Amino acid sequence: MAIYLDFETRIKGLQDEIEMATIRGDLDAKEILEKRLAKETDSIYSNLSDYQRLQLARHPDRPYAMDYIELILQDRYEIFGDRHFNDDKAIVSFIGKIEGVSVVVIAEEKGRGTKNKLQRNFGMPNPEGYRKALRVAKFAEKFNLPLLMLVDTAGAYPGIGAEERGQSEAIAKNLQEFVALRVPTISIIIGEGGSGGALAIAVADRLAMLEYSIFSVISPEGCAAILWNDPGKVEVAVKAMKITPTDLKKANLIDDIILEPKRGAHRDKVEASLAIKRYFLEQLPLIQSSDFLNLRYAKLMACGAFE
Repeated sequence: MAIYLDFETRIKGLQDEIEMATIRGDLDAKEILEKRLAKETDSIYSNLSDYQRLQLARHPDRPYAMDYIELILQDRYEIFGDRHFNDDKAIVSFIGKIEGVSVVVIAEEKGRGTKNKLQRNFGMPNPEGYRKALRVAKFAEKFNLPLLMLVDTAGAYPGIGAEERGQSEAIAKNLQEFVALRVPTISIIIGEGGSGGALAIAVADRLAMLEYSIFSVISPEGCAAILWNDPGKVEVAVKAMKITPTDLKKANLIDDIILEPKRGAHRDKVEASLAIKRYFLEQLPLIQSSDFLNLRYAKLMACGAFE
């Protein structure tokens, strides 16, 4: 059953009316209602607030990494473990093909359903997850395979065990190593890009965001609690933090924004997956034909520069 957010109430009402008209066989009424639905959708989604975009990034129906992987990656074979401690299921990694192009995919997966969410640790990786990501990235480099990364996490897991096993060192090591990978790298934020948990697989030749995703140094709730001692001031925090793709593109912190289907990826995951696939196939040859190592270095060194 589809879940609708508060600002989607009118869309839900029209959707229900269309279903009733279909059951009655009233095709004329259905056609009129569908036109009204399209107009209402355009009106709502062209005037979203930053907080509403945050809600969409966290929408329960929003496609997760495995949804996209299953739709765009053929002949896939999963790679497990960090060869040091454990296999962290919050990070998934595959070798496969996208439209005949051999590729290695690394992604953060939140999981669906209580059992799977617990197994995936709600998409919050432990250090062994980041070490697994680095091992797989080095595998891609060894066999000269492009690397596609899908980012979707509230943040790295902050548990005592994770800290004891070197969470911050694992993230820092990834930042250092991914800068120098000698293969084309593309990273796409598909939902939440939370702090170092996102950065650990977001250093790339191309960093893109889906239209209704976010990228932030801290959660808006955490920001509100620190600045105002009031987690309820989330809407104020979201606006001040500039975490939407439009704001981050203006600040030159991301390279591209990938447009989603008219009503968001949560309403049409097939079209959303095609958008990701198109972006990867368009950008890969551009990176391959360039001096991407030096360009990557120059791009990263320019972050934060201002006049």
